[in-house]
Amino acid sequence: MSKKHVMFIASTGGHLEELLQLSPMFDRYDYQLITEKTKSNLFLKEKYKGKVFYLVYGTKHHFLTYPFKLLWNCFKSLFYYLQFSPDYIITTGTHTAGPMCCIGKIFGSKVIYIETFANMVTKTSTGRLIYPISDKFIVQWDSMKKLYPKADVGGWIF
Repeated sequence: MSKKHVMFIASTGGHLEELLQLSPMFDRYDYQLITEKTKSNLFLKEKYKGKVFYLVYGTKHHFLTYPFKLLWNCFKSLFYYLQFSPDYIITTGTHTAGPMCCIGKIFGSKVIYIETFANMVTKTSTGRLIYPISDKFIVQWDSMKKLYPKADVGGWIF
């Protein structure tokens, strides 16, 4: 029996740190890890040989370049999606993961979104976007069930 194909994707920083808490389960799957390329996470290429792929780093705070970087990342996400055809996309967010989840949903992948530990009482922008299309939406705080009634409380990743 072949392993399920899973794409793990998150923006760099805290979202990636949360996603990497799931690394003990990586080897159970045929997987890829996708994040933004920054100096702080180049070590991932060595640690997860042949399994790490990068998108362009850029946040919404980079007003002039963000729209172009987001557009480029949408095309790059489509390329990665078509290359790997995952059965599942698992993400902790944020903007980097949004396009991949939407692409995956269009092509039939199951989308599992884990809302960030950092939010106890407010929705994230990506959470708002992905909640209606996710196959499983997980929050880490009981208080978040008020905002996402169909979510599962999964507890803390850390």
